[in-house]
Amino acid sequence: MSRNAKIAVGGLAVGLILLIWLPWWVALLVVVGVPAAAYLALDPSQRRRLRRVTRKELGR
Repeated sequence: MSRNAKIAVGGLAVGLILLIWLPWWVALLVVVGVPAAAYLALDPSQRRRLRRVTRKELGR
C-alpha cells in the first residue's frame, strides 16, 4: 500500500470515528479545518512547491 493510500485510509477512519463521537457539523469542521490550517501554516515558497508537485502528479 502506498503512503498516500495509508494516509487516506487513516483519514477515513478518523472521520468515521468523529462522526460517531461528535455531531456531524463538528466532525466536518475538523475534517476540513485541519488540512486547511496545515496548508495555511506553510511558507509561501512551500505552498508554491506543493501546488507544483500536485499539478505534475495530476498530469501523469
